[in-house]
Amino acid sequence: MSAQVGEMRMLPVLLAMLCLGGCARETPVARPGVSRPPPAAAGGARAKQAVFIIAHQDFRDEELLTPRRMLEEAGVKLTVASSALTPARGMLGATVEPDLLVKEVKPAEYDAVIYVGGVGAQEYWDDKQAQEIARQAVAQSKVLGAICLAPVTLANAGVLNGKRATVWPSEGGRLTAKGARYTGNEVEAEGRIITASGPEAAEEFGRALLDALKGQEPGAR
Repeated sequence: MSAQVGEMRMLPVLLAMLCLGGCARETPVARPGVSRPPPAAAGGARAKQAVFIIAHQDFRDEELLTPRRMLEEAGVKLTVASSALTPARGMLGATVEPDLLVKEVKPAEYDAVIYVGGVGAQEYWDDKQAQEIARQAVAQSKVLGAICLAPVTLANAGVLNGKRATVWPSEGGRLTAKGARYTGNEVEAEGRIITASGPEAAEEFGRALLDALKGQEPGAR
């Protein structure tokens, strides 16, 4: 009789152990070092990326700030490059802290490469690295933009030869000397190369850049 009582007392314990074992097998256990992939972006689309190349001293404020605002509002991820990482100063007093050096710019990482003008833009006219970035951007079918004095850098890089382009009026001869078809328009688009004449064209320049990033013919709205 006492043996039967002992077995009855053990029964709830055995049942509890069986239940716990079954529950443990049904509960998924996270394995250390294994992570789930992050959720895809809405619609699976990757955000466009653009890099602005500015002079470290005396870039033209509107030619950076206006297109940058327009691209940011459109969801474009932006980077600013210059010849030094200390704060860059515009002709009208704007200060911008660059994200990287011009020599570190890799066009393959961006959808657009944009050269900002201003008096200081002359520092890139004969800069071999700045010219090579422009050539790589064209070779990789990136959007390539330049405004004010900056199109001279593109001309010296050889990427405007035979193409319609514009620049600050005093420098039109520099473009034609390198084979460009200088038009004198405020904004000129030749394929994926967008040039503009100066700060008064900054907004139209921004719109043309956005159109090119969307794969539209600039101005066709």
